[in-house]
Amino acid sequence: MIIEKMLAGEEVIIGVTRDSQFGHVLMFGMGGVFVELLKDTSFRLIPIEPADADDMIREVKGSALLEGFRGKKGDMESLKALLLKISNLITHHPEIAEIDLNPVITSPSGSIVADVRIKIDFGPPPLNLLKL
Repeated sequence: MIIEKMLAGEEVIIGVTRDSQFGHVLMFGMGGVFVELLKDTSFRLIPIEPADADDMIREVKGSALLEGFRGKKGDMESLKALLLKISNLITHHPEIAEIDLNPVITSPSGSIVADVRIKIDFGPPPLNLLKL
């Protein structure tokens, strides 16, 4: 039996995939039905800068929920910091092929990763990642 604190807040999703042409791509989106039904997501090539993280969050249609809507609100600064940390992790560990942080629960008191999946690929990197 596992007993955990019940998390309250808005669900978002953060992910990384390694594209054969572009390299690592970072994804941010609203979680739950928003990502599944509405495909409410934003993408950037890694590495990202702070302005990119801010833009990614604001580009999704559901960002109004995170900024404060009908009593709902997320922690924008902790989400930006998490996006930057994931970008930095991938930059320093290119053997990571995929990351799926789903859900990330964000509220005015911060953001918590509730579940994570990481896929490692120690094979040769795609050609665009090789230093020639």
